[in-house]
Amino acid sequence: MRLCPKSAVFFVFVSFLSGANAFTGISSLSPKYQSRFRSLRKATLETFEPGCAPWKLHRVDRVSDWITNGGANLLNPLRKNGRNEYRFIKDSEAVIKSVIVDTTKEPTSTQTCFTRAGPRERIYFAPKEVKAAIVTCGGICPGLNTVIREVVHCLSSQYGVDTVYGVLGGYRGFYDQTEWKKLTPNSVDQIHTLGGTVLGTSRGGHDTQKIVDALEEKGINMVFIVGGDGTMHGATKIAKESRRRGMRMSTIGIPKTVDNDIPFIDKSFGFESAVEESQRAIKSAHVEASSFPHGLGIVQLMGRNSGFIALHATLGSRDVDCVLIPEIQLELKGRGGLLEYIKTRMQNQGHVVIVVAEGAARDQVLAASHAKTELDLNGVPLPAQDVGRWLTQEIKSYFATHEIQPPITSKFVNPSYMVRSIPANAADNIYCSTLAHGAVHGAFAGITNVIVGPMNSHNAYVPLELMDGVTNVVSTKDEMWSRAVFSTGQPDFMNSKSLEKCHVSSDTTSGGCTFDLKL
Repeated sequence: MRLCPKSAVFFVFVSFLSGANAFTGISSLSPKYQSRFRSLRKATLETFEPGCAPWKLHRVDRVSDWITNGGANLLNPLRKNGRNEYRFIKDSEAVIKSVIVDTTKEPTSTQTCFTRAGPRERIYFAPKEVKAAIVTCGGICPGLNTVIREVVHCLSSQYGVDTVYGVLGGYRGFYDQTEWKKLTPNSVDQIHTLGGTVLGTSRGGHDTQKIVDALEEKGINMVFIVGGDGTMHGATKIAKESRRRGMRMSTIGIPKTVDNDIPFIDKSFGFESAVEESQRAIKSAHVEASSFPHGLGIVQLMGRNSGFIALHATLGSRDVDCVLIPEIQLELKGRGGLLEYIKTRMQNQGHVVIVVAEGAARDQVLAASHAKTELDLNGVPLPAQDVGRWLTQEIKSYFATHEIQPPITSKFVNPSYMVRSIPANAADNIYCSTLAHGAVHGAFAGITNVIVGPMNSHNAYVPLELMDGVTNVVSTKDEMWSRAVFSTGQPDFMNSKSLEKCHVSSDTTSGGCTFDLKL
């Protein structure tokens, strides 16, 4: 079916609440990046639906692409159950990625958009034949149990599905002889009040063949995979292998990470809860620091490659004098450097509070400790250990060398694992519900090999293949970062290397943009 015939009326949903566009045009890039961007653009164009001009709609895979005679064309039970006012989504509806325009220029014909998420009036799978499975992988974060609960409730209550399994212990749970757990609305009804995941989790353990063998043996035709970027990379392998085998199965990813580093979407679930919990640590550090002459409070928050928690926690607190994130190149010494700023701040107000993301100043910490960069199970560089402690020592040494009295009284607070182990707050609970329901609606429509997430406040389906090798980082050109700099009064620490972080057009409402890790 052609989703975009030239005569079709194409519905595009736009929210004008988005942050400023971080992309400044290909001409602003270095020759190396221009070449890379053109090759990425050429490759990406092949994934667009034909006949959608002037829109560039990213194509989503559907089970009917390879099983042409096995799909049902059934009326959605949401209508059959008497919900005649239920708002169904047409396949022609899409969400524009970037909503910032220059009204002095001619309209562009290159607007990139994604298929809008939500229930379809006609579904591909008959509810009574559905056997679904859900798995949680990687680190924990607030909202995992809410997602599990809402997937089960949506499958059962809205569509009448009888068989839903919870796979225990992450990807390994598919094949390590652990019995899958039967999930029902009653068994998951109160799990949203708990932190962590009732299914358990683990890192690594992905074996595509063994996982798909298990899914095939169990007769699973919907699998919901909850995890971060590494987990989503595994999800697309599962989707591709099931297609290669000709399986009638939909694979949907529900992205999670407290770091908010999932590309393309506005934010990941658990992020807002983590930011809220971080306020407690910052408040504690501020009370400690302000109670002593030359008091120094340093709070180290999660954020290996992106500083969203540190940035948003700083903006929410207003007690912070400086925030350091991986996206900026920290200038420690010399005129306009961090140490000089802290000295001035300390002299003016008597205390200083610093928030630092765990991945900030990685090169400097490694150099100081003579250590080598280590990689995690997904090949991503691990953060330099204890950047907060390193920074504390650097500040103490600076004050001692300059014989500044009284000496520094320092307090180091590291709530990293506390902020991700709490239950979801109200905002995240609502958000997790919309993601879970969007995932189930997409699976019933026969959509596969996608994640579901918000763009400009509207949920969309993003092809999993677009997630490979890219991440979401704080845009140092965005107004969100500027607000933080003005709030703290700190030096901008901006240089050419920082500015080149955001070169792919993909701004988000949380002040981020997509960065290609392969560059």
